[in-house]
Amino acid sequence: MFAPLRTTATVALITAIAAPAIADEVNLYSYRQPDLLKPLTDAFTAETGITVNVAHLDKGMVERLQAEGDRSPADLVFTVDISRLAAVVDAGLTQAVDSEALRTNVPETYRDPEGHWWGLTTRARIVYASKERVAEGEVTTYEDLADPKWEGRICTRSGTHPYNVALVSAVLHHHGEDATKTWLEGVKSNLARKPQGNDRAQVKAIWAGECDISLGNTYYMGKMLESEEQQEWAESVNIVFPTFDDGGAHVNISGVAMTKAAPNRENALKMMEFLASPKAQEIYAEANYEYPVAPGTEPVELVQSWGEFTADDVNLMDLAKLRPDALKLIETVDFDG
Repeated sequence: MFAPLRTTATVALITAIAAPAIADEVNLYSYRQPDLLKPLTDAFTAETGITVNVAHLDKGMVERLQAEGDRSPADLVFTVDISRLAAVVDAGLTQAVDSEALRTNVPETYRDPEGHWWGLTTRARIVYASKERVAEGEVTTYEDLADPKWEGRICTRSGTHPYNVALVSAVLHHHGEDATKTWLEGVKSNLARKPQGNDRAQVKAIWAGECDISLGNTYYMGKMLESEEQQEWAESVNIVFPTFDDGGAHVNISGVAMTKAAPNRENALKMMEFLASPKAQEIYAEANYEYPVAPGTEPVELVQSWGEFTADDVNLMDLAKLRPDALKLIETVDFDG
């Protein structure tokens, strides 16, 4: 079994190949932070009596699973960004899951057509816009970010970061290779500075007057408002939900997949179904200011206050397949150069 890190009920650190599985546990490899998962694992254990052991990884999930092979103790993988989920699937490290409860709670757009991964919550890739220097309605589409009117006014993190690669994959889906390359060149020419930092750093730059708009995920607004230092940054911007000319706002997911080796398959399926349930999705959405995907569920009041939007209806697996081409275009235009 996993060696405990915090409590034997919820959080554990994997230090070696696990001993034979016991009937009342499930083992999870996760890229998500412990404090975000603990409310979910606590609720699942309280409801089922099943112990959840979590190994929190910074990187190398695919490599670890490959090295462990059929002896892997991991039952589930939990991560954000469709490309990271797809990487585990493409490596042949997951198994398909057929569950009526999952199909009921996870819309087709947010699940693998073959049942290998299932989305749990979403976040939109939006524009943070200066309240002082950007008029309402001045930015409405992703395509608009390449307009010369934004020259010297845009900040963003690295173009090769998974969040931006996913957005470029969506541009590629909607407009094709040539138009996407032109769009990337236009956005690059509008940058106020070389891509750097994380999404919060871009909002700080807007607050400091270095740029007027930036790309970011919605939940960072909630995270910044939690911070005494960052609250001022957050209050200097508005959230704008751009859309594609022929679609909706780009969204990405947090999701779960069952490993091919899964020594506790029955318990793993129970946890997947729990994570997809409205109860669990609302817990997680509240902890990280995200949007639950289960029909009839609502985000927390703060998230609702940011406004409504229509999500793009492309299946995220289609975007994952475009990731290599999107990354190649980003590198071709030397976006970070």
